Amino acid sequence: MACPPSAPCRGRVPKIRILPEGVSNKIAAGEVVERPASVVKELVENALDAASSRIHVEVEKGGRTRIRVSDNGVGMERDDALLALERYATSKIQTDKDLFNIKTLGFRGEALPSIASVSRFTLVTNADPEGPGTEIRVEGGKILRVAQTGAPRGTLVSVEHLFFNTPARRKFLKTVPTEMGHIVDAVDRIALGWPGVAFELISNGKTIRRFSPESGALKRVVAVLGADLSGKLHEVRHAADGLTLRGWIASPEETRSTGRAIYIYVNGRFVRDRVLRHALMEGFRGRLVKGAFPLAVLMVGLPEDQVDVNVHPTKSEVRFPRPRWVHDQVAAAVARTLGARTFSWRPGSNPGGPGVEVRKQGVPFESRPLPASPKVPELKEPQAPLWKAPETDFPRVIGQFRQTYIVCESREGLLLIDQHAADERILYEQIRNAHRPSGQRLLVPEVLELPFRESALLTKLLPALNALAMEVESFGENTFVIKSTPAVLKGRPLMPMIRELVEKAAETGVAGSLEKALDACLAVVACHGAVRAGQTLSKEAMEAIVAGLHACRNPAHCPHGRPAFIQWSDAFLEKAFFRSL
Repeated sequence: MACPPSAPCRGRVPKIRILPEGVSNKIAAGEVVERPASVVKELVENALDAASSRIHVEVEKGGRTRIRVSDNGVGMERDDALLALERYATSKIQTDKDLFNIKTLGFRGEALPSIASVSRFTLVTNADPEGPGTEIRVEGGKILRVAQTGAPRGTLVSVEHLFFNTPARRKFLKTVPTEMGHIVDAVDRIALGWPGVAFELISNGKTIRRFSPESGALKRVVAVLGADLSGKLHEVRHAADGLTLRGWIASPEETRSTGRAIYIYVNGRFVRDRVLRHALMEGFRGRLVKGAFPLAVLMVGLPEDQVDVNVHPTKSEVRFPRPRWVHDQVAAAVARTLGARTFSWRPGSNPGGPGVEVRKQGVPFESRPLPASPKVPELKEPQAPLWKAPETDFPRVIGQFRQTYIVCESREGLLLIDQHAADERILYEQIRNAHRPSGQRLLVPEVLELPFRESALLTKLLPALNALAMEVESFGENTFVIKSTPAVLKGRPLMPMIRELVEKAAETGVAGSLEKALDACLAVVACHGAVRAGQTLSKEAMEAIVAGLHACRNPAHCPHGRPAFIQWSDAFLEKAFFRSL
């Protein structure tokens, strides 16, 4: 029970205290500064708010040792520079009304003091190129030095030994390549949204990114996402009631296995917004196979009072007063763009290739040369066969349903087999159990360019790919050369498969173990080598799938866990049709 004001408690220590400034700053740092990439993001956004046309980022050891961001923006006077290191000090808002009319990327007044509280921090800035600049040094939130210094117009921020005074946070940092990958992603995302600004990213003295100022946003999109997309992107344009939309979407055949190639911006700010992301997927509805994601860069513009960016400390989420209307506008614009184009891909189509034609002609599976795999853990014990009958008495193939399912009559009843899932399982186990590597050399090696993080992951996956007769070699910083392919993939496009591999590795982290990486590679190779849903099969090819599935140790599911077949017994069917009553 609390003591009344007229009789204060004696000898009691209050349970509620005001936190010391140093502790509160570290708490704020925990909200704003998750990892080195967070520091880069905040400092680059400040540079953009300062009207910079050139931004230089330099890091050492994935940002653990040093992060330096310099710009040619307006800079700051001495008093403003000191105030910028105080919490909630900002030039970007003055009243509560300004919170709903944000015109800048940063506005909370937390970034600089939060970063300075968990690092050895140096700020050099100059607003007057004819006069001296200001240098401020801070360690763990304490100002150590304020002095005049020679400096060009603009601002330079140096952050050294991030989290040196919060070891509990430092131990949660990942490896240097992982943290560097997050930094590259952060710079790429910002560079996409600001094509008129030059960016340069240097890691340990090596240039990782260099984007010159572009006169057209499409050039920056191609520069960030890869030259192989040039000519494959279609412009989205729309305007209605204060909303503007501009962007680029790739043809539906240019899909990804994750959503990492989706970039959405609101008033120049990269956001992870569920409303806009769902609108994009809605626009692609009916044009993507299940589990595929489009490649898109969408830039939404709205009046500042129609966007609430004060939702999350990192400013990565937004809210709209009319979310459904915004959603429908974006979805309609994407659908209209897709509808105005004629694409080579269509739902249910099959890319074909020599390997597929062999399957249509009914050549037995055993005749195909298969690569071997290195030593891997044994498969699980065999499950029960699909049907209780002698191996020579397989179910009778009745036909094909919707060019996707094989319909069979067995002694047990009615059997429905998913042709793609079943063939995936067959290939997966055949490749895994093969004893001799067998591949097909490419007459013309294929060249593949990947983003920074994906290229690092592919480098880790190379031993597993080479074990599967897919010879891939590094050819420069982020470029690889594909020299051979597994026999089961003969005639199939290889780049989509490798992109899927590295994207899933980035999402799940399977590249950390060779054993897990090999298993993931096996599953993806089997998926890309298997017959497709929507592909017409001959009776001989369907019978080969039935026989191959029966020989599998785990016939019930594909390597990704989907059911390969379903079965209805005679008793179930008779009961369903009231014949057993």
